Amino acid sequence: MANDTIKLDEGIGSVRIADEVVSIIAGMAATEVEGIAGMSGGLVGGIAEILGKKNLAKGVKVEVGETEAAVDLYIIVKFGVRIPDVALTVQEKVKNAIESMTGLSVVEVNVHVQGVGFPETEVREEEVRVR
Repeated sequence: MANDTIKLDEGIGSVRIADEVVSIIAGMAATEVEGIAGMSGGLVGGIAEILGKKNLAKGVKVEVGETEAAVDLYIIVKFGVRIPDVALTVQEKVKNAIESMTGLSVVEVNVHVQGVGFPETEVREEEVRVR
């Protein structure tokens, strides 16, 4: 990220939007898509780390210019979903969210699937065989 903020000059003053704001918008839009288990903070020891909603900017890399933005998302999908459909939905939602909230033109949204999240299985207490 070369610039820390986006500066828009509207004639009566300027508006500054931090790159982190664009990252948070992208992260929030992505996590709202059905089929997303979470965002990935990268590979740590070969295992993708799932990040909760408190870290919405994590798993998101943005490059912001004067009027355009490019986004890279690192996601973990839920087991059983069709990955291309989920990725396309994420691309559309992130693009629409950033463009509508910031006025920037999103030139690309790259989705990197880092892993598959499996549903939590209930841990059954071992049944007592002898009473």
